Amino acid sequence: MLTYKGVVKELYGGEMQTTNNRMELTAVIRALEALKRPGLQIHVYSDSRYVLSGIEEWLPAWKARSWKTSSRKPVLNQDLWQQLDQLNQQHQVVWHWVKGHSGNAGNEKADELANRGIEELPGNSPGVMPN
Repeated sequence: MLTYKGVVKELYGGEMQTTNNRMELTAVIRALEALKRPGLQIHVYSDSRYVLSGIEEWLPAWKARSWKTSSRKPVLNQDLWQQLDQLNQQHQVVWHWVKGHSGNAGNEKADELANRGIEELPGNSPGVMPN
């Protein structure tokens, strides 16, 4: 969900055969891709410690080690991390963590949109979560 001067734009989607971490990364990537021009000062709110720790802490070390973890294993979701890194560099991003399922209106809306994305995947019935 993007908000600017009182205007709200809702984005959502889903993928079959994926992980929560990939979807958390994809959500932030799609939001940054939706911005009309580079160089904006923006605030990103997420309940994903994975996304926030990755972008704020782990990413510089991964890049310095040629996309390897501290245990010299390939970084999981490297393709998405590289996309997010590129988009993050195009803007002045301030990253914020919010506790999930705690009554935060923006976070509750994000969960609603995520569930809509899952429900609308081909082969899913409305209101039925895939196995």
